[in-house]
Amino acid sequence: MAATRASGTNAVRYGTMKDVVLALTVVTADGEEITTARRARKSSAGYDLTRLFVGAEGTLGIITSVTLKLAGIPEKIAGGVSSFDTLEDACNAVIMTIQMGVPVARIELLDALQVKACNAYSNLDFPEMPLLLLEFHGSEAAVAMQSEQFAEIAADCGGSDFVWTANAEERNRLWKARHSAYWAGRALAPELDGLSTDVCVPISRLADCVRETQEDVAREGILAPCVGHAGDGNFHLLVLFDKNDPQEISRIEAFTERLAERAIAMGGTATGEHGVGQGKKRVVGQEIGSAALAMRAIKQALDPDNIFNPGKIF
Repeated sequence: MAATRASGTNAVRYGTMKDVVLALTVVTADGEEITTARRARKSSAGYDLTRLFVGAEGTLGIITSVTLKLAGIPEKIAGGVSSFDTLEDACNAVIMTIQMGVPVARIELLDALQVKACNAYSNLDFPEMPLLLLEFHGSEAAVAMQSEQFAEIAADCGGSDFVWTANAEERNRLWKARHSAYWAGRALAPELDGLSTDVCVPISRLADCVRETQEDVAREGILAPCVGHAGDGNFHLLVLFDKNDPQEISRIEAFTERLAERAIAMGGTATGEHGVGQGKKRVVGQEIGSAALAMRAIKQALDPDNIFNPGKIF
């Protein structure tokens, strides 16, 4: 797909493709090619077809080109890490950081099992405790101030000394764990399959949702390392299981359904990034309620013969 630069736009700190796509070219079910928006920074002309097609999981048309927002390289980038005794403490540090308006560019959560996996896979030596990885963008003075602000927050929440650096090589080493998290998780049990699932909750409920999910993981005896885009309340589990064991498959399906229902009950969503597909159709029906009727009507209008990604979402 082609992408063109949208000059003068700012970076989106936390978001999905819906937040960074300006316009699309789409081929519809009748073979017509349409453009969803122009290159102006904002518009009130008609429906927001860009977000509609981006969020449709391929069920409404074929996207052939994308115009994206691009952000300039910051003057200074700093990265850092802090370990915590519990996931709840780490989540509380995230909540306080966001609520205090500290302009953090990235803030990622790893549970103790994921840290253990990353240490083994990437030859790192982090304490095997819940870990926050952060990144700050701005001027040299700004990133130093932001790092100091977070260090105080981490200390208030029981975190270890916040270690940060603006050196690119050192920063990349710190982030190596997150970049390889999926493969590190799979390496915990190479003989098992992995199911990656996610939910997203309001930031104020992140600690509750993560804590209750970890309790569910422990009760079930599931091997499921956790990572999260904690700054927007979104976290992911890599559930490792034996695909040849029907009873285990049923148990994992029930677990992931409880996870989604838990997030919905907390005012969140069954999926922040991964999408509905086939696996979350029932729980997403609970989430969107009667809005499903409008979505079905859109699907019928734009794809009456159900040729685009049939059987998904609904």
